[in-house]
Amino acid sequence: MAWETILFDVTDGVALLTLNRPDKLNAFNDRLHEDIAEALGLVENDDTVRALVVTGAGRGFCSGADLSQRLDGSRQHGASDALDRHYHPRLRRLRALKKPVIAAVNGPAAGAGMSLALSCDIVLAAASATFIQAFTRIGLMPDAGSTYFLPRLIGTARAKALTMLAEPLTAAQAEAWGLIWKAVPDDQLMTEAMALARKLAQGPTFALGLTKAAIDQSMGNDLDAQLDLERDSQIKATQSRDFREGVTAFLEKRPAKFTGQ
Repeated sequence: MAWETILFDVTDGVALLTLNRPDKLNAFNDRLHEDIAEALGLVENDDTVRALVVTGAGRGFCSGADLSQRLDGSRQHGASDALDRHYHPRLRRLRALKKPVIAAVNGPAAGAGMSLALSCDIVLAAASATFIQAFTRIGLMPDAGSTYFLPRLIGTARAKALTMLAEPLTAAQAEAWGLIWKAVPDDQLMTEAMALARKLAQGPTFALGLTKAAIDQSMGNDLDAQLDLERDSQIKATQSRDFREGVTAFLEKRPAKFTGQ
């Protein structure tokens, strides 16, 4: 399948989704949203795809919304409609995806582009990458999940300063703050991202899906609710083929061959 604004490839159980509007720093327009949605549908429905990597073409990861589209007088849909039709469904689908999702941030991740990265499960960033909540620079407040992710990842004090001052954050500082998993040398970004994705794709992806869901739900649960969720999820895990294979492989002293079932 050919798309206008993304590149999509599947190798060894890993889907690589590359935002491909490099002349616009991969800014979101309607077509990019629609292409991402189609690609996510393929990932969701193809059992041979067991992990997803999201990155950007050219020198940027994603600069957020395409402002030239917002200023187009012929545009019929306002900010509210754009959030409800595009940003929010994509955010929810990425978080609900029962497969690991890795962001390989290869350059600036600004505004909703930063939110896209943070909506992934594991974020790797090139050393030269930057993160910026650019919304207030144009008289907007943060959206696309920014006010949800940031306080949980880096605390309220840093979240407020980062969003209100709209100052760029280096990859090294993002790692130090716990905003991302790791900063790596630029020339090693995709090698490390794909190696990590292949490792996860070969793992017990059924259990990994339960794990990411449980961690996400913990933010809104008290201890009792979370203990109940862990119990119920663990029951599902013990009924999986991956669990039986894992125990058998352990007893037979051999590497497990997980299938994600």
